Amino acid sequence: MQPDQIATFLDLAETRSFHRTADRLGVTQSTVSARIKALEAALGVMLFNRNRAGADLTTEGLRFEPHARALRAEWAAAMRAAGGAGTAALVVRVGMQHDLVGGRLAEWVARFRAELPDAALYVELDYSAQMCADLMTGALDFAVMFSPRAHPDLHFVTLGDMRFRMVSTHAARVAEVEPGRYIFGNYAPAFAAAHRAALPHLHEAPVTVGQAAAVAGLVAGLGGSAYVAQEAADAMVAAGKVQLVADAPVLTQPVHAGMALRQRTARLQGRLLGIVRHQFGTRR
Repeated sequence: MQPDQIATFLDLAETRSFHRTADRLGVTQSTVSARIKALEAALGVMLFNRNRAGADLTTEGLRFEPHARALRAEWAAAMRAAGGAGTAALVVRVGMQHDLVGGRLAEWVARFRAELPDAALYVELDYSAQMCADLMTGALDFAVMFSPRAHPDLHFVTLGDMRFRMVSTHAARVAEVEPGRYIFGNYAPAFAAAHRAALPHLHEAPVTVGQAAAVAGLVAGLGGSAYVAQEAADAMVAAGKVQLVADAPVLTQPVHAGMALRQRTARLQGRLLGIVRHQFGTRR
């Protein structure tokens, strides 16, 4: 039983398509088929019912799936342990939402290092979907994100809300915002839904950008109006680059901490959760 067989099984269990799994894993369909056949031979059972529409898990496949997820996570942990961490006692891998960190990465890292002085810290700035996938595979120990993905192997804790304010180079009020010069920051589904409900006439903007730093840069460089994080808005206003659109509603985006379900009571995850709770001023 090989790690790539487990990974292929879990992907196929999700996609139910040999073609899609081959595309996602970057291999041929024949390779996917060969890995599944080898895994079935090792287990002595059929894991999938093949049909013209794709593949469905058999009863045996359904029973094997949670064990496969556990095997994948344990393999990732074993690989990391075997790789070592130099003189550090352990490596802690933390994922952070791009737009959440902003210019405060040094502050976050300093807090982690102060609380975990014996650990080598690996920080990955990424988007929610990839961080959820990395938590499931064991590539991350902990993540702070906008959009949790419901999954039986994942556990999430709500930390609080991130505030966004509308700024503009030309408008002091929403009525003065020029739709043709509006930049929509598509930060996360929850933010997009709040934006559509509050400002439907600005939701179909001519320019849409998915990263806060890029939105702020476009407004400062090209002019126009957009929502940016409160901290960025304050800095841009203080620098004289923009003004707040006074009557634009404050929009919020929930922030969540994520970890593998099996690690929700682990001491490391508890300490990491305590650190990020402190950053957001939230309590247990």
